[in-house]
Amino acid sequence: MGLFRVAGMVPYPLMNRCGRILGRLAYRFARQRVEIARRNIERCFPELDEEAREQLVKDHLASVGMSVFEIPLAWWGRDERVAGLAEVSGLENLRSAAEAGKGVLLLSAHFTALEIGGRFLAAQYPFDAMYRPSGSPVVQHVMASARQQYCENIIPRDAVKRLIRSLRAGRAVWYAPDQNTQRKQAVFVEFFGHLASTTPATARLAGVTGAKVVPFMSVRKPDGRGYRLVFEPALEDFPSGNLEADTQRINDIIECWVREYPEQYLWIHRRFRTRPGRGDPPFY
Repeated sequence: MGLFRVAGMVPYPLMNRCGRILGRLAYRFARQRVEIARRNIERCFPELDEEAREQLVKDHLASVGMSVFEIPLAWWGRDERVAGLAEVSGLENLRSAAEAGKGVLLLSAHFTALEIGGRFLAAQYPFDAMYRPSGSPVVQHVMASARQQYCENIIPRDAVKRLIRSLRAGRAVWYAPDQNTQRKQAVFVEFFGHLASTTPATARLAGVTGAKVVPFMSVRKPDGRGYRLVFEPALEDFPSGNLEADTQRINDIIECWVREYPEQYLWIHRRFRTRPGRGDPPFY
């Protein structure tokens, strides 16, 4: 954790270069994660030739490497260090959705700039954040303490009652429902043309609380000079009453973002680990 904090002190122009170097090392030595990324990209971008897919794998590892420096910057960086790094568009969509007073689900996805995106978000609007607790007591303590400095509240991903209370209190909750879900909790809908085990919680939470769903994306700018925060208009006619169609709609939104910034999506996650049929061949 000490070394991690030191990484966040690297001058910002140097952070991206160091991250790319770390990404090249990961490409050589983190073989299991590289194979997961390679498999995901191969299946999700069949239109690319082998050389282009492998370059995307390398670019992705570089993006992951950059996040290693961005996370401590988000957790411990002084306000003057992060000021001016983010370009924000569509904030009026969040404010308009919040006026209904029934809470807002900020629908996000696991891009590699997710953590620092939260730091920038906090400067624009108060929010609570869903998170996955760490299995390490040390990491859990550091992570929770750091995030509580810029989030209003942090809510463990399984604390559904707390999440519902937060929405019913009219709060905004940052929420990323795009990772593999256990079979008994999942709906199987398409993601990049493959059936993916997906949580239907977005539609259920919106139905139970009346919360508006505002798609929110945080990514690096292609020129490496900061970040983009984009708030899209709140989803209309959501939920529709058709759980599968609503869940597919969420996946379609995220897929559209990923196609725009493919190297920044978290391809080292086994998104297709749970197969539609118990006897289906494994994806990885």
